[in-house]
Amino acid sequence: MKSRATPRLWAAYQELPPEVQAAAQKAYRLFRENPEHPGLQFKKVHDHEPVSSVRVTVAYRAVGLVENDEVT
Repeated sequence: MKSRATPRLWAAYQELPPEVQAAAQKAYRLFRENPEHPGLQFKKVHDHEPVSSVRVTVAYRAVGLVENDEVT
């Protein structure tokens, strides 16, 4: 699965505490290796829209649109 970051994502990322940024980097590396890794809990979160989320930490999740094997 491919991924693409938007300027809005990078702006939000810069506002995160450093430890959450590090966890996000770790989660992204794991996602790139295996999007289906159980620790990520990558799952659809909307019934009618292509919205999914992935675990970053217990308190933080990343949300994206999944279209044609690409997450934005």
